[in-house]
Amino acid sequence: MVDEHTNGQHALEIAPQLLDELRQAARPYAEEEGGPHGLDHSERVLHTALYLGRELGADLHVLAAAAILHDIGRSEESASQGAVCHAQRGAELAVPILKRLGYGQQAIDAICHAIVAHRFRGSMQPQTLEARILFDADKLDSIGAVGIGRAFLFAGQVGARLHNPEKDHSRTRPYSLEDTAYREFQVKLSRVKDQMQTALGRRLAQERHAFMQVFFTQLTRETSGFSADK
Repeated sequence: MVDEHTNGQHALEIAPQLLDELRQAARPYAEEEGGPHGLDHSERVLHTALYLGRELGADLHVLAAAAILHDIGRSEESASQGAVCHAQRGAELAVPILKRLGYGQQAIDAICHAIVAHRFRGSMQPQTLEARILFDADKLDSIGAVGIGRAFLFAGQVGARLHNPEKDHSRTRPYSLEDTAYREFQVKLSRVKDQMQTALGRRLAQERHAFMQVFFTQLTRETSGFSADK
């Protein structure tokens, strides 16, 4: 049974079999959603969360489970066009999975809190170190080089243009021709660095934010007919 919170060296040992079972439980949900929130996203969030968790002394058992399961409610949110909160629904779906895998109630509560509190626009604020770390790990995956890649992947899914710096993005709509990667940067990704919950997360976010600024400046130059060296 995976029960009480663990600390220190004990938190560094996570059974590979347990991680595989968590991944298998999350797989159908991730494959149904696909795109920027597919299996590769959860795996990157897992690795980032474990890196932050080791640096900050968090309970890695809680972090690992929360990271793998954090988006399992995403497909229901997409199907409902936002009426369902994927964070809240994900926590609800996680409970029977965690019970089946032998997690105790204290661990389940901690994991579900982290899942509920990871959403960028959510009303639930992260109250634990593990929840703050999951929040940061998830947001770090939305910015920097990988964030740009995910933004273009989503833009391609909805049939958006390549680039639209001439637009007032406050007047454009999501899931439209103008829902470009640059729109995502303007309305959401540029704000992520100010939302981070840990000092280490903030430092990493600043680095990734700087890269996005350079990238979109260069993209505007190239799509506007100016060479990169002007």
